[in-house]
Amino acid sequence: MTTARKRPTKTTYDAADIRVLEGLEPVRLRPGMYIGGTDAHGYHHLLREILDNSIDEVINGHAQHVRVALDEDYRGVTIEDNGRGIPVGIMPKHKKSALEVILTTLHSGAKFDGDSYDVSGGLHGVGSSVVNALSEEMNVSVRRDGFEWTQSFARGKATSRLKKLEKTRQTGTTVHFRPDPAIFGMTARFDPKVVKDLLDAKAYLNPTVTIRYRDTRENEDIDYHHAHGLVEYLPKLIAERKRQLVQKELFGLESDEYPRTQLILGWTDGTEELVQSFANGVRTGDGGTHELGLKQAIVKAMRAYMSAKSRAPKGLTIAAEDIREGLVAILSVYVREPQFQGQTKGRLNNPEVQGLVENLVRPALEKWLLHNGTIADGICERIELAARARQASRVAAQEVTRKSAVSHRLNLPGKLADCASTNPRNSELFIVEGDSAGGSAKKGRDRKTQAILPLRGKVLNTMQASLSKVLENKEIGNIVSAIGCGIGSKFDKSKLRYERIFLLMDADSDGHHIATLLLTFFAKHLPGLIEGGHIFLAQPPLYRVDAAKETFWALDEAERDAVIAKLPKNAKVDVSRFKGLGEMDADDLKATTLDPKRRRTLRVMLDDGCEATMQSLMGKDAAPRFQFIMQRAAMMKAEELDV
Repeated sequence: MTTARKRPTKTTYDAADIRVLEGLEPVRLRPGMYIGGTDAHGYHHLLREILDNSIDEVINGHAQHVRVALDEDYRGVTIEDNGRGIPVGIMPKHKKSALEVILTTLHSGAKFDGDSYDVSGGLHGVGSSVVNALSEEMNVSVRRDGFEWTQSFARGKATSRLKKLEKTRQTGTTVHFRPDPAIFGMTARFDPKVVKDLLDAKAYLNPTVTIRYRDTRENEDIDYHHAHGLVEYLPKLIAERKRQLVQKELFGLESDEYPRTQLILGWTDGTEELVQSFANGVRTGDGGTHELGLKQAIVKAMRAYMSAKSRAPKGLTIAAEDIREGLVAILSVYVREPQFQGQTKGRLNNPEVQGLVENLVRPALEKWLLHNGTIADGICERIELAARARQASRVAAQEVTRKSAVSHRLNLPGKLADCASTNPRNSELFIVEGDSAGGSAKKGRDRKTQAILPLRGKVLNTMQASLSKVLENKEIGNIVSAIGCGIGSKFDKSKLRYERIFLLMDADSDGHHIATLLLTFFAKHLPGLIEGGHIFLAQPPLYRVDAAKETFWALDEAERDAVIAKLPKNAKVDVSRFKGLGEMDADDLKATTLDPKRRRTLRVMLDDGCEATMQSLMGKDAAPRFQFIMQRAAMMKAEELDV
């Protein structure tokens, strides 16, 4: 039997050991930070980045045609548009052409100030340079200023000088690239079906564009053009899922008010809710504030109609989930300064968009329901059936719970302030950082449905820990006991004691660290709870803004500044920053973080690149963490460091 030896490390640690990554080297070293992972999703994300640049030209009225052609071996792709063309003029500060700077420098581009693009899907100036960094070759051809220009790149660097070719009256950009097999593996390829579905969706979202797809291997040419946009798209999605509409006419909305919005929705005979949302032409698979605004608008509009027409059944509670059961909708918004969650843009975080979308959709939907009474009544009947089915399911679940409620309360941790309800569907657990915050949470909670479990200090990093070591940790053991569904081979989701589990930590670096440790635990040892949609991140405010007799709450510095900017210039403003949840009194904590009607939360989800990211940032090797911290150290504010 042989034993693997650990690689010896130096006994000294000094300035000579510090490494500074330059240019696009960070992208090649940690690609998952920029594209989510090096799997098939990450491979196709490169195509999306370049395609979105062409679509941005379409969105802003500068292009009408886009061409996408796969290489015969499916390893590379060419994307061409007839937009304005990437600038090729020399930038004096860099002594290089704008084209070379854009493709070899992170955070470079024309989408920061809004002068060149009214709205766009790319705001960080990262996409094109990341694609270059992760490609074994990239060739760019630009048609502008009366000539054609070309330059070649590879792995983040220029491999040729900018060349001026023959005269042309055309404008536009053509990019051909082949992702680097050293990053993605020798077997990685573009999937024609994935590419075609992506192009089809882009064409539905942008009715003015024609996208031509070319597959030389299959000798296939397809033109994607949908003049009626989302009106054509939603029936396609419904048919693909083998559903039937319960209404004869779909509700549609187009508005040029800010944010520019397109919406189409209806109800089907299915039980699942399907909402596809887009922001600036980019699919937001994890939703965001625009999607939350839509859902709130739908629920409020339907309740207003049911109240006005006396359609609310006596003795039956209509929940939001009943109203949205079977809902199918496509929402597309265009925002000037979108705040996406991460470079992969899976979620829109602009707080103001939620209210704007709700205020736009709700009155329009109410008016449509009132003018289409027969359709509206049919939707109400469908909602009533959903509510009765949910009520019957709840009664059945309560019968089972009553039989086992006593056993569910055995061996619970002493610090747990449990809720009165023994029905898991109505119960919530808040895992809170510290006894002080736990005390405020206990006072501000709804004792009937909300349980509080305070934690002491930072929990164990469970990324590399064995299950036995995990369970030896007192704080983790308390969490497992409180949740009730077991762990490892004993995991039984049917014994889950709380429908929703919230991680409630301070809105500072320490709080984020504790939340990350807990997320690592759930993702590593209880992934079924995340996959089932049971884990949430609470969003306590970091700032309180008092002006006149009004109080505003802000999650971060940017939101604080946005609140202040909207106040009258002569207003007396008092801004306070919470050092921790323990500084908030029970009423404030309830109003901002505990009350389901007013709180803001994030549902935790797992994507394809999650495991690789966790392993990189929470594994034994400290180098990725060090690099991650160093790259963001300059962005930290003094107040965030408590100095």
